[in-house]
Amino acid sequence: MTSYQSELGGGGNVAEELAKGQRAISIAEFFEKNKHMLGFDSGARALVTAVKEAVDNALDATEEAGLLPDIYVEIVEAGDYYRLVIEDNGPGITREQIPKVFGKLLYGSRFHVREQNRGQQGIGISAAVLYSQLTSGKPAKITSRTQGDAEAQYFELIIDTDENEPEIAVESTTSWERPHGTRIELEMEANMRARQQLHDYVKNTAIVNPHARIEFREPNDHLKFERATDQLPAETEEIRPHPHGVELGTLIKMLGRTDSYSLSGFFQSEFTRVGQKTADSLLANFRDQHFGREMSWRPPEPHEESDVEAAVTEAVNGKGADATGVFAGAVADVVNERARLAHHELVAVVANAADRAAEETGTTFGDTVRERAVEAAWNEVVADREADLYRIVDEATTSRKDDAAVAALARRLATAFESDEDGRDRITRPTLVARVERAAERTREREGVSFGETARENVVDAVWGVCRTVPDEVPKVSEVAEDRDAASDLLEAMRVTDILAPPTDCLAPITAELLEEGLRKEFDADFYAAATRDAEVHGGDPFIIEAGIAYGGDLGAEGRVDLLRFANRVPLVYQQGACAVTGVVKRINWRNYGLDQPGGSGMPNGPAVLMVHVASTNVPFTSESKDAVAGVPAIEDEIELALREAARDLKRYLNKRRSMERRRRKQDVIAEILPRMAEKLSTVTEREPLAIEDSLARIMNNVLVERRVEDGRVRVVVHNFSETSTSLDVTDIVSADPGDPEGATVVEMDGEWFVKWSPSVPSGERAVLEYDVTDEAEFDISVEGIETTKLTINA
Repeated sequence: MTSYQSELGGGGNVAEELAKGQRAISIAEFFEKNKHMLGFDSGARALVTAVKEAVDNALDATEEAGLLPDIYVEIVEAGDYYRLVIEDNGPGITREQIPKVFGKLLYGSRFHVREQNRGQQGIGISAAVLYSQLTSGKPAKITSRTQGDAEAQYFELIIDTDENEPEIAVESTTSWERPHGTRIELEMEANMRARQQLHDYVKNTAIVNPHARIEFREPNDHLKFERATDQLPAETEEIRPHPHGVELGTLIKMLGRTDSYSLSGFFQSEFTRVGQKTADSLLANFRDQHFGREMSWRPPEPHEESDVEAAVTEAVNGKGADATGVFAGAVADVVNERARLAHHELVAVVANAADRAAEETGTTFGDTVRERAVEAAWNEVVADREADLYRIVDEATTSRKDDAAVAALARRLATAFESDEDGRDRITRPTLVARVERAAERTREREGVSFGETARENVVDAVWGVCRTVPDEVPKVSEVAEDRDAASDLLEAMRVTDILAPPTDCLAPITAELLEEGLRKEFDADFYAAATRDAEVHGGDPFIIEAGIAYGGDLGAEGRVDLLRFANRVPLVYQQGACAVTGVVKRINWRNYGLDQPGGSGMPNGPAVLMVHVASTNVPFTSESKDAVAGVPAIEDEIELALREAARDLKRYLNKRRSMERRRRKQDVIAEILPRMAEKLSTVTEREPLAIEDSLARIMNNVLVERRVEDGRVRVVVHNFSETSTSLDVTDIVSADPGDPEGATVVEMDGEWFVKWSPSVPSGERAVLEYDVTDEAEFDISVEGIETTKLTINA
């Protein structure tokens, strides 16, 4: 059989033969063969992706320059290809930067910046240029003019995929009507099968960017989306990473790169929200993780057999009775005063006592004497670990536990401490958890008594609570950077330390108010609600989740609700099923909020639009094409909370609407029956017919507004028959001059006078609004501020 080695060069070295075929590839060459990863996997989708990348760049550029975006997008058929043109009114791009921005992948200013931006990777627009040249063979045409320049810069370029560098075919200056901005023109192999996705993208971009004006032309349609506000998104500022969520590899890299010598300086210089106090807490928790804590024990009572003073006296030799007595007595006095004592605390007690005795007696107590004194006193302090642990376990567990079982668990824990070789009773929390687990299992096996999970956790918390953080000097930054275990301990300390949430200066959420305004601008619905959550952290990067709901109106009642997904104000057009947003929507029980949901899970049905916006300094996308948000638990939790917050407003609206509908039906029935009853009653009693409106208002607990005119005096009376106070706007429209009535605002328009009052009427009371007219007049009344089903008008 011929060997593989012999086939590769007649018995030569296989590795050397294989090495001859290996070479480095540029990022541009890689994406040339894997353009589907960037969203250019089909002609239809490629057009959407190219528009998306160019519009994103335009929005970022204009906002960074403090300009209200004015963006023009045009798609034109050009023989076998489509020509895409995007113009903006941004600050323009300098001559030196144009080739790199459009002709070099992974070239940008935002990748290392912790600040909310639409673009992050420096791939988007240059990927569109790469796709254009691959499918049409034609260069990208770029025109850009910076403010104050007499002429614009014009380039035609392609990307050299072998080197990932721009290759300039034409460079010149040209005239352009825009005073500043950028225009890019691309020809590419594409089709309009994704026309609806294109329209949706532009429309949805207008929803979450209500400050932008966007004009969109394509072969069969022309759309304009005017801006709804002149308010630009809040300016963002770059921040440092937050300690919560930083991963181990990132932390080790940061430790290796920092200029700080100490860990305290490292925390304060490299992370946000860390001052001296927080740094001290981080170091204390690092000591707990890295060195462990020392168990503190209850010193013996004076009446107990243990005698600290006698033990210290016996341990000290050759110092004279008087000096030894002063020293031992000082140690015993402090030990007896303490409620609990750890080993390092006892070391400090002995050192202080030795210094004091030396001052009083002139006798020096050196390191060896002090060590013997510490050992002697410590043996007395820990003489009865079992009894001390019995008290702790007994308090931490329920009274139903048998004394013998508690004593057995305490005895096994005490034995574990006694077996420590260092003699200081130092322990880490994971080790303590393991000891309690092992002791509980042994107690179950030997005594037949179980300590459940909660009881075990309570014992761990109780014992850990009396352990003391040690004063050991923490290692320097360079030492931690070279020790993976130490870095892991530092990371765990960061995770368990309470630290303020990161500042939101780096984020520019849409805000609930503008989010609702954007929905109102593009959807004709009956109800709108929006919610913006507080900032949270993932991977050291802060993020904010916003959600909005539009319901009813022209949205249609059939089929599933429309789900709009956004990340940093950019619509996510594709891969809806792979997105974390979709997964969260499907798992919410929307029946609780008034929407139909067959089976109790999945996408709800009804005349509604749901939208979710993820704002972050680093949105975790599932791929380079940035079409779907990855399933990060922290982000998913916030998405659910934001949706539920907006959905609660929807539930209140639907409940109120159903209540109003029942009220309306009841009122219709009464309104039909009451006139017949009144007519019958008038006939029987031979009296004038009853005031139907007045009776109807009383029966329905409505607000009744009626007008009476006598001898030119107009009286508008508001009766509040409801159970709550009512504030409303009453406008009487009259064809004659009403003069200047008290408490009213009068506006004349086209020969009519609008007389407006805004009374507040307590329950069961009425307000009388009066004015005078001198001529014959016609009247029409308008009442606002109250549901029509709760209002009766007789005017």
